[in-house]
Amino acid sequence: MKQLKQLIQKEKPAQIIAIGDVVAENMTKNYIPIQVIIVDSKVLRKTIHPIETEAQKALHVTNPPGTLTPKAWTLVQQALRQDQTTKILVDGEEDLFTLVAVSQAPENSLVVYGQPHAGLVAVKVTAETKRKVQLIIDAMQPIVEKPK
Repeated sequence: MKQLKQLIQKEKPAQIIAIGDVVAENMTKNYIPIQVIIVDSKVLRKTIHPIETEAQKALHVTNPPGTLTPKAWTLVQQALRQDQTTKILVDGEEDLFTLVAVSQAPENSLVVYGQPHAGLVAVKVTAETKRKVQLIIDAMQPIVEKPK
């Protein structure tokens, strides 16, 4: 968390998006401000007790494992436009939401997610990371559907 705090201090991201229960919980415990929290009450695909995070707004979405539903896209876009901390509670799986977050977040945002058994990954949103993520999303068609 110390390195993440240093990165945030250096980069001064436009928004910070936390994806995953352990990530969001650890960031919250370490007083790292998060604008969008995306959780599914699972760790390594095992159900856990919902984490304690402060959010002024909560949104809910059903998103089956290995997919990104059109509603998932819509809710991430909606959460990113809020002027308050927003939590997206996923019934299903949030693993692929990193792609949506990087794709939709404003440049100079930071998307933070967990890499099992390795630690945190922080992705700075730039035109280049958006381009790379879009290539992945395009390769996933027709599984990933963007809203019209």
